Amino acid sequence: MADAVALLQDLIRFDTVNPPGNERAAQEHLAGLLEGAGLDVTLVGRTRERPNLVARLRGTGGGPTLCLLSHVDTVLADAAEWSHDPWSGDVADGFVWGRGAIDMKSQTAAEVSAVLRLAAAGWRGTGDLLLVVLVDEETGGADGAQWICAEHPELVRADYVLNEGAGAVIPFGEDRVYGVCVAEKGVFRFKVIADGVAGHASMPKMGDNALLKLAPLIERLGAVTPSYDVTAAPQAMLDGLGVTYDELAERDQRLAVIVEPMLGVTFAPTKVHASDKINVLPSRAEVTVDCRVPPGLGRAEAEARIAEVLGSPTEPDGSRRYRIEFTEQVAGNASALESPLMDVISRWVEQVDPGARSVPTILPGFTDSRTWRATFPDCVAYGFFPQRHMSLYESAPLVHGADERIDVRDVELAADFFEHAAREICG
Repeated sequence: MADAVALLQDLIRFDTVNPPGNERAAQEHLAGLLEGAGLDVTLVGRTRERPNLVARLRGTGGGPTLCLLSHVDTVLADAAEWSHDPWSGDVADGFVWGRGAIDMKSQTAAEVSAVLRLAAAGWRGTGDLLLVVLVDEETGGADGAQWICAEHPELVRADYVLNEGAGAVIPFGEDRVYGVCVAEKGVFRFKVIADGVAGHASMPKMGDNALLKLAPLIERLGAVTPSYDVTAAPQAMLDGLGVTYDELAERDQRLAVIVEPMLGVTFAPTKVHASDKINVLPSRAEVTVDCRVPPGLGRAEAEARIAEVLGSPTEPDGSRRYRIEFTEQVAGNASALESPLMDVISRWVEQVDPGARSVPTILPGFTDSRTWRATFPDCVAYGFFPQRHMSLYESAPLVHGADERIDVRDVELAADFFEHAAREICG
């Protein structure tokens, strides 16, 4: 089956909500299609219920390997909040509806469809065309990207990777731009801890309520914006748009909200804990902060921005205002801004949407591309799933949300792109 829309419908009808995932049935369906087209197919996983799929269309030798990467697990969905059943795969009003329609069974369907078309046409490149469909991306990739890159790197090694992360058209004044995700921020989560003295809540001044010490620190995390640390990728995006960030904020506030997190360290307080009993003043209060740091930067930059936002951890008299405890430290990473794959994307955008152009972007979150870059340092991994008929402002709110859907024309557009990219890179 090379019809990308029909394949997307089929994939949506497999309930692969993670946890628990249970992706095997979907993966076996894809494996059957690919084996029938003559590809070498391997299903391999840490557990039987959750196999990763690797399919290879072998080239004649000597050329680069292109990997088309995706995942088939999804987040949950509450059917009561939807206009169409989340696992119906309905086509209505020009859209395919269902959980995973954007994130990211549509890309899986488009990539598989492109590979099937190439195989049916008898096409072979000089390099291999690799198709990798993973499990477990939505909960971090321990059974998916991390496992397969650690345990079977020979199966998934590639020179170039196309994955999720960007590609929906961005209207910008009279212009139309398509983002290409070249980098992803790191995660440096931490706790801000305030210490006090426990006491009975009926006599508030008999103790030292740590929660009251923490409250103004939480307020500063929301009120104070740390200075920017602009790295190469977001600077290239601003250059591509032809503006500074201040000019962007004046011209297009919607786009500025999306771009601003790319420019430096960000803090988002998400969880607070103090006393476990209503009648006990807490001797310790803490807030957990989701901190994202641009690629190339790390803990030192995070600590500098924490101090900038919260002020000194000590009072003038030497007493401690707060202390920091890092709970997770994963550096971000990036691919080259310029490459043959970027050239292929740029030329294709100009061809299919005359007057439009592509610009590099950085993802404030992360995808499985992070694992490929870390495992294979010479690999160029970009996030690009082109959507011409649904803008970024229309599609982004639907990711992980109710009534997730995608324009059927964009599914076919993406399949055309992946076929084109394979011919250009592997040919």
